[in-house]
Amino acid sequence: MIFVYRLPPGSLDRTIVTRESGISKRRVAAKKDSSASYVARRQEIADAAIRVFHKMGLERASMSAVAEELGIDRASLYYYASSKEVLFDECVRTVVERNLALVKRIEASRVSPRRKLRDLIIALMSSYGEYYPVFYIYIRENLSQVSEGRTEWSRDMRGLNRQTTDAVISIIEQGYADGSFRNVGPARVVAYGVLGIVGWTHRWFRPDQSAESASEIGKIYAELFLAGIESPY
Repeated sequence: MIFVYRLPPGSLDRTIVTRESGISKRRVAAKKDSSASYVARRQEIADAAIRVFHKMGLERASMSAVAEELGIDRASLYYYASSKEVLFDECVRTVVERNLALVKRIEASRVSPRRKLRDLIIALMSSYGEYYPVFYIYIRENLSQVSEGRTEWSRDMRGLNRQTTDAVISIIEQGYADGSFRNVGPARVVAYGVLGIVGWTHRWFRPDQSAESASEIGKIYAELFLAGIESPY
């Protein structure tokens, strides 16, 4: 079975131009191209890059490997992105930002804390499956050890991670406040537990091999977690 890695449309829309070479100028002009063929090509490049990063890891991956995966010459690839780091950073950022938006919507909803926590776990796990293996690759990366040129990206990603954690903490605290959750310990620790359960699936979950879908696994996780934290009263 061939598994297709799919990223959200627009994953490369914010390609960074580092110098005003002929290629970079064409890249800037290309960003204004909204034709279906151009958008589809950019999506193909994002998908191919993720396949390469998954197989080789970011350190061993190269623009040449991405070009070979696509069956094009490397010069053509530089028309769309200036480096493998740009490809990686923007593909990952797109999915992480999407997840943060999901979590914030759930946090701000008017449903009960129990429903919020259940929806959050299922949504995160479903996203993990939908955009596999982006999270798997992201988890492997050490954000504290990136090149100088990627320091800003690393800082931004840490900020997104903190916002996601804060939203989960808020949901736990809401449950503590209304008595629907037992106060089993600091909300921060409980939130890390929620995120850890979903994140650990990168060690074994493969969408094309699993008998259960990501959504089904999310529902199981949600019931397990809620069974341990819900107040009996």
